[in-house]
Amino acid sequence: MRTPRIHVEADLVVGAILELPSAQMRHVAQVLRLAVGDRLIVFNGDGYDYQASLAETERHRSTIAIDGRSEPEPAPPLEIRLAIGVSRGERMDFALQKAVELGVNRLTPIFTKRSQVKLDGARLDKRMEHWRGVVIAACEQSGRRRVPALDRATRFEDWLDAQRNGGLLLDPGGTAALADLAPPEHGLTLLIGPEGGFDPSERKAAGARGFLGVRLGPRILRTETAPLAAIAVIQALWGDFKGT
Repeated sequence: MRTPRIHVEADLVVGAILELPSAQMRHVAQVLRLAVGDRLIVFNGDGYDYQASLAETERHRSTIAIDGRSEPEPAPPLEIRLAIGVSRGERMDFALQKAVELGVNRLTPIFTKRSQVKLDGARLDKRMEHWRGVVIAACEQSGRRRVPALDRATRFEDWLDAQRNGGLLLDPGGTAALADLAPPEHGLTLLIGPEGGFDPSERKAAGARGFLGVRLGPRILRTETAPLAAIAVIQALWGDFKGT
């Protein structure tokens, strides 16, 4: 049986007794149904896994005893930053979840001219909290010990203004194939639109900022499929899929 693995936002130290936050306490007791003495792994994003056992469990309190620490997660051979147009509902969740599993290091949701989702204020705060949960859950499942950065969703124009080194724009009409490109020297920024893709003016603006249009074969992929296919190819060419 696989040892349960959970994220905890707390300082983790070998030899310490840690009281679990309420959400993790409920998960351990009600979902995992762990008993005193059962083993689990906890991580906080510092690059390590911590081995622990359930030391105490009561109705409103659970503690764990931390008794070991893993080796640090190796630094990735290629830092991948994904800027993705906000799409509706489960499409966005799926794209974020699988991007994390595939090894993306930074995620930026962007609102474009063709974005069908409009969020601001409290609604955006709530959605960001939800997406953060998706990212954390993907780390728990995939074994990642460092949590990718999740930037607050922003307008495409504002995000593009801050870009200095260009990147790759996934575009069915792109002139280049990923396999034909030289390996990136300083990480890679991948830009992908929402349902309906980018407006022509947005593609032009991205090109002016140094983004090269690239294609993925002869088919047009959905907004939640395109980043995953592209990231997998990028990892196989230059990242941590290479040679594995």
